[in-house]
Order: sequence, then C-alpha cells, then structure tokens
Amino acid sequence: MAIWEWTLEAYARPGAPEACLRLQDRFGQNTDLLLWAVWAEVKDAGLLAKAVEVTRRWDETALTPLRAVRRGLKAALPPVDDGAREGLREDVKAAELRAERVLLETLAELTGQARGGAHALDALKAASAAWSPAAPDAELAALAAALG
Repeated sequence: MAIWEWTLEAYARPGAPEACLRLQDRFGQNTDLLLWAVWAEVKDAGLLAKAVEVTRRWDETALTPLRAVRRGLKAALPPVDDGAREGLREDVKAAELRAERVLLETLAELTGQARGGAHALDALKAASAAWSPAAPDAELAALAAALG
C-alpha cells in the first residue's frame, strides 16, 4: 500500500491522532517521520539518518511555518471577518496536509521497495532516537498500540 493511503488509515485508528499530537507537541517529535518508520519497518541507521536530514529541512521550510499560521488563525482576529479567517485557515490546513504528503512520499522514495523488517515499536524507538531527543518509551508504545 502506498504510504499516503497507509498513513490516512493508520491515523484514523482509535488513539493514533492523540498519540501523534502528544509526541509532536509535548516531545518535539515529527510524526510524519515516525509514521514513515513504521510503514517502512525501518531499522537501518544510515537510512534513518538520511530521513532525519530530509525531514528536518522540510519541517523547517514548510511544516512548521504552515502549522504556526494554521494555529494562529484558530482564534478570532477582529476586525477580520470570522468566515474569511476560517476559510483561510482551511486553505492553510490543506496546504499543511499537502506538505505532509510530499514529505511522506519523499521518505517512501528513500526507502525503495525493501522493508527493513522492524516491528512497529522498534521502528518508532529508532526513529525517535534519530530525531533526538527521544520521546519516552511509553509514549511510543501508545502510538505502536494504536497503529496495531
């Protein structure tokens, strides 16, 4: 299954969105990198290092700025019309999702056809440690459990 479709299915599982947001907001993790690691069953340190490098550049260039704008548009900003603000926020949200898809598809290209064979929790621990600082094992285990 292609990574974007897999990610949409994985993120729709009970507990997955909450676990991803905790890992992102509380522990500074990049959830696209984590989800890719599970999808790719990654355990190769060289591949992880390359993926982290690509993800950091994309995160700084696209994801973090778009997320900041989307979150900034959540509250009312008088005298800006609420409907106009919400419409723009939805446009930015769509751009943020597109940026996440571009990143995930780029990471999938790095992976190639072969999967690494790592179990979900092992892949999450490896990716989290490579992103650094690593998230707590219990938080990674919660995401692994949600992903099944």
